[in-house]
Amino acid sequence: MLTEYIQKAMELAHYEIIEDEGTYWGEIPNFQGVWGRAKNLEKCREELREALEEWIVFRLKNNLELPVVEGINLNIVEHVP
Repeated sequence: MLTEYIQKAMELAHYEIIEDEGTYWGEIPNFQGVWGRAKNLEKCREELREALEEWIVFRLKNNLELPVVEGINLNIVEHVP
């Protein structure tokens, strides 16, 4: 489930070229603070994925809400008896 969540989130990523610097910038909407920047698109994707993975771990560890991605919900839901 986690692998699929990361894959689906990465499919939402937007990339652009920062021509002044000759670098690529990538971010994922609704994942505040998750971004990557590198000299080529492939490295930018790698950095973005790494940032996403770290962000997910941090949020899960601190019981912070994660966006639901294409019906995949990683949030911990406590059931009240």
